[in-house]
Amino acid sequence: MKKIIDSHIHLDLYMGKETEEVLDGMDSAGCTDLISVSFHLESCLHNLRLAEKYRWVHAAFGFHPEQELPADEDLQDLLSWMEKHQEQMVAVGEVGLPYYLRSEKGANFSISGYIELLEQFIVKARQWDKPVILHAVYDDAPITCDLLEKHGVEKAHFHWFKGDSKTVRRMIANGWFISVTPDVVYEQEIQELVKAYPLDQMMVETDGPWRFEGPFSGKMTHPNMIHEAIAGIASIKKCRLEEVYETLYKNTADFYQLKLV
Repeated sequence: MKKIIDSHIHLDLYMGKETEEVLDGMDSAGCTDLISVSFHLESCLHNLRLAEKYRWVHAAFGFHPEQELPADEDLQDLLSWMEKHQEQMVAVGEVGLPYYLRSEKGANFSISGYIELLEQFIVKARQWDKPVILHAVYDDAPITCDLLEKHGVEKAHFHWFKGDSKTVRRMIANGWFISVTPDVVYEQEIQELVKAYPLDQMMVETDGPWRFEGPFSGKMTHPNMIHEAIAGIASIKKCRLEEVYETLYKNTADFYQLKLV
């Protein structure tokens, strides 16, 4: 079994025995490490506990954009807590812009506050010398790129990215990374992205517990699904499977500065 790293999972959102199922299945999946991203302060606290208990769990702290903006006091509590625990996080994340929430709310929904919030997190990531993990798709991606370029961010990870070819070229030129989900085996949009993006700027993820369709329909999302994603990437890129495994593993370990055993 080739080694893998799940570069983006919400381990704290799995329910009860599902968490145990993920963690107990790490060895059989060949998964050596997980990057568990956070939704808000409570989520950060949960992920920190998981990281302290399991050496293969690495926590990222942030505020997921697909929710109502935090009150000023709550935001200050989160940022103060992150400042205090910056040595215990591998990245600032998940942060970004609310594309799906905006689509749901309609034309009158303003994202100005979300842009300001994202910029605060980007500034903090630079200050703390941490990578930033981004939820920024379609129309929101160029706005996010503007902010990253404004603040000179070199280590940016766009998870489950979807967007236009111009933005893809911009991201590649800036040296930013994407991560590919298991839906690469059945979604043409993701397959086209993989075809265009350099392998040496790519990682793989599950975004669990989000569930997938196709061959994964009805199954709990688990890092073992990454193997099918990697096979799909190798086929699209017309590369040896072993080369793809090695490159994706090294990309992720280097990007997050993981101390691998």
